Amino acid sequence: MKLQPPKSFTPGHVFRTRDLASLSANPTRTAKRWVDEGLCTRLRPGLYAVAELTKFGPAPPDRRDLLRAFLDGDAFVITGPPVWNTLGLGATQLFAHPLVYNRKRSGLFDLGGRTFDLRRVRFPDSPRLEWFVVDLLENLASVCLDRSETSAILAARIREGAFHPNTIAGMAAEYGTKATQAVVRQAISGARS
Repeated sequence: MKLQPPKSFTPGHVFRTRDLASLSANPTRTAKRWVDEGLCTRLRPGLYAVAELTKFGPAPPDRRDLLRAFLDGDAFVITGPPVWNTLGLGATQLFAHPLVYNRKRSGLFDLGGRTFDLRRVRFPDSPRLEWFVVDLLENLASVCLDRSETSAILAARIREGAFHPNTIAGMAAEYGTKATQAVVRQAISGARS
């Protein structure tokens, strides 16, 4: 009898081998059979995605679904230059791999042909825009920005109303180093003068 993926396994769905335990006495063999039959693709040991075929061939799964399955449902936040560049603080860099903060793993991980830079870093459950500012300030060296220039730009952005001074000060106090807190204090002071 041919075992088919359950209806909840829609195209693009990412799952772990252990998710098949209720369907099969040997989940690993079932997953391998599905790969051989073209029903799913192996992303890495124990991690699979239901095949989603397009006119250009198989589509990769959504990166959030991929990370959610890889991190076993634990919280994560995708950050880095794509977010930092939108803050209007002078960042224009790109990284080769998406930067993902999480509470479980650190390192470069290949997930189905895409590489992610995972870092175990503290972050709020629902990051606000001001947290991403603090995150950028924590990573100024990696995006080649000068602290004093960034502080002046941040002061102007606070003056424009792009960021709330009390919120950014609170985020810096909770998630930033002393150097980041100093940049934020200087920017808030500059915004008020």
